[in-house]
Amino acid sequence: MRSLLSTSSIDIHAAQCKNCTKWRVIDTKEEFEEIRCKAFEEPFHCILKANCSCDDPADIEYDSSRTWVIDKPNLPKTPQGFRRSLLFRKDYSKLDPHCISPTGKRLRTRNEIAAYLKDHPECKAIAPTDFAFSSPKIMQDTILENVEQKDSVSAKKKAKIAKDDI
Repeated sequence: MRSLLSTSSIDIHAAQCKNCTKWRVIDTKEEFEEIRCKAFEEPFHCILKANCSCDDPADIEYDSSRTWVIDKPNLPKTPQGFRRSLLFRKDYSKLDPHCISPTGKRLRTRNEIAAYLKDHPECKAIAPTDFAFSSPKIMQDTILENVEQKDSVSAKKKAKIAKDDI
């Protein structure tokens, strides 16, 4: 499962067919979450998309015209009324996951979710474990060239070792 991202949030959701490996655009975030939460038991196939087959051309190609990320399979669907939000850090080093509550409050951790659920009895059927806070992997080969990236820790260590050898 991969999501395609603009500069600050997801603008296209896509799934790769297990049979033909072509990318199919998924119309809604809800459909994407449904596919993602069942990725192991029911892998995505082109025929699951209306009027689509493996014989059709891919909906979208993996390339560097936009930044791609790969989401972890089998993450739980976001509970109804809540919204999962992913925001790039300025240097594109990571996506920070947040949950937006039905009241519009941004929740960043399971502890914040637990406190919110405790304060809102109408959410009693929801547990903090129903939320996914894992961060998708950013595909480094698709990050736009004009984005200033932080040097990784390993790159800094290598540079220090090389400097010490001189």
